Amino acid sequence: MMKNKTSNTKKNKLFMPIAIVAGVGVVAFLIFGPSAGDDAVSVKLPSLSPLAVAGEAAFNANCAVCHGKNGGGGTKLAPPLVHDTYNPGHHPDEAFRAAVHNGTTQHHWHFGNMPPAPQVSDAQVTRIIAYIRELQAANGIVAHPHQM
Repeated sequence: MMKNKTSNTKKNKLFMPIAIVAGVGVVAFLIFGPSAGDDAVSVKLPSLSPLAVAGEAAFNANCAVCHGKNGGGGTKLAPPLVHDTYNPGHHPDEAFRAAVHNGTTQHHWHFGNMPPAPQVSDAQVTRIIAYIRELQAANGIVAHPHQM
């Protein structure tokens, strides 16, 4: 009976480091693995309305570092916004506004939580939303209900 207990203790001592290394490996893969940063999309650029041109400037100053140039992602920090996931039927304008003002928890993607951006005024958010929506429309993203 003692031999089995000793054998089990040795197995447990080996299992823990292996489990920890495997767990760290999974986390590293999710952060730095092949899909991290590969979420970039190619964005067709339309002629923009004056409101969206102002939104582009606000986006570049406040959002592009995380969401990528023209909202196309690829930064390893945040998802592309010119993506069907953010179509107006699933993420209405108020969802963008709330995310900027309050932050949002991770969902849909592997990038982690988005912190609030208190430096972005509500007027700037309105312009940014116009910019993103015009980019989305030019790239075939239209409103449709979310389905799980």
